[in-house]
Amino acid sequence: MLKLAVRFLCLAGVLAGVPLPLAAAAATPVNLGVVTWIGYGPIYCAAANGSYQKYGLDVKLVNFSDNSVMPGALQSGQIDATTLTYDQVIASNARGWKLKVVMPVDYSMGGDAILASTKIQAVKDLKGRKVAFMAASPSDFLLGYALARDGLSEKDVQAVNTTPEGVVGIMAGGSTDAGVSYEPNVSVIVKSGGGKRFHVLMSSREARGMITDVMVLKDSVIAKNPKLVDGLIRGTLEGLAFMQAQPAAAAAIIAKTLDISPSDVRDQLANIENPSLANLGDVFKPGALPSFYASGKIISDILKREGQIDAAPPIESTYDARFVNALQAH
Repeated sequence: MLKLAVRFLCLAGVLAGVPLPLAAAAATPVNLGVVTWIGYGPIYCAAANGSYQKYGLDVKLVNFSDNSVMPGALQSGQIDATTLTYDQVIASNARGWKLKVVMPVDYSMGGDAILASTKIQAVKDLKGRKVAFMAASPSDFLLGYALARDGLSEKDVQAVNTTPEGVVGIMAGGSTDAGVSYEPNVSVIVKSGGGKRFHVLMSSREARGMITDVMVLKDSVIAKNPKLVDGLIRGTLEGLAFMQAQPAAAAAIIAKTLDISPSDVRDQLANIENPSLANLGDVFKPGALPSFYASGKIISDILKREGQIDAAPPIESTYDARFVNALQAH
C-alpha cells in the first residue's frame, strides 16, 4: 500500500508539472566493487544511509570473494568503480591499464597479518615451510615485504594458493603452519583452538601505509563523469562522519554487512585507520609513508623482484588528486 501511495504521489507530481528532486529523477547507477573488509565501514554506512543518493548516485555494492579479479572487472567495464589496494593499482598500470586512485579509503593498521603456529616465532622461521595466501593480492604483498625485510623472498617458502577466506580452513585443518589473510579471518584464526594454536607473526601495523585501500576508477570514466567521482568521495566521507557521530548505529550496519557482532566490529576497527578529509591528500604528496611516492617504490621493487611486473609505472600516473584537493580547498 505504501509503495502504491508513493508511486501515485510521484505520478501526480509529474502530471502537475512539478519537477522531482535530481537524485530521485536522474540518479546515475554505479556498480562499486568491494570485498568483505572492516576498512570499508564508511562505504557500508554511506550505502545503507543513502548518502550517495544525495549526490545523484544509485550505488550498488558488488561483493567479490576474490579481490585479484577486481582490477580486471573494472578495466572491462563490469563495474564502474572499485576498492583496491594500492599495490593492485601499480600492478594493473604496469600492464598499460589506466586506473586512477581518487581517494584513500583506509590504511591497514593490523587488519592484515601473517599468522603462524606457536612453534614459529619469527618471519625467518618460515623458510622452507608451507604458507597459505592468495597470489597477487594484499596478502602476497605483505608476505613479500616481510620476507624481504629478513633477507628472504617467496622462493624461500612453499606457497599454497587460496582465497583469504580459504586460509582459515587450511590452517585449522593443519595443512600449513602459516598463512596470510585479513580481518575478520585473522581474528577467527587466532581464536581457533581456544586461542592457543596460532598467533600473529607480523601485522600491517609494522608496515603502516604499505597496504592502503583506495577508491579507483578508469581515467576514461573520470573524464566522462567527474560528478560521479565527486559524489563517491563526498558520500564516503559522509559515511565516515556517521561512524564518528553515531558509533553504535554504525557498528550495527557494519556488523550486518560483515556478518559479525557489533563488538567484533569495534575490535576490528582498531586495526584500520580511515583518514579524514584533512588527511586524504597525504598519499598524493611526495614524502614518507603513507605517501604513494614512498610506498609505491617499495611496492614496485617487491613486485619486480617477485616477477609480478616488468617495470614500475610512474607514481603520478596512478592517481588523480584534483577531487580531494578541491574538497580540501573548501
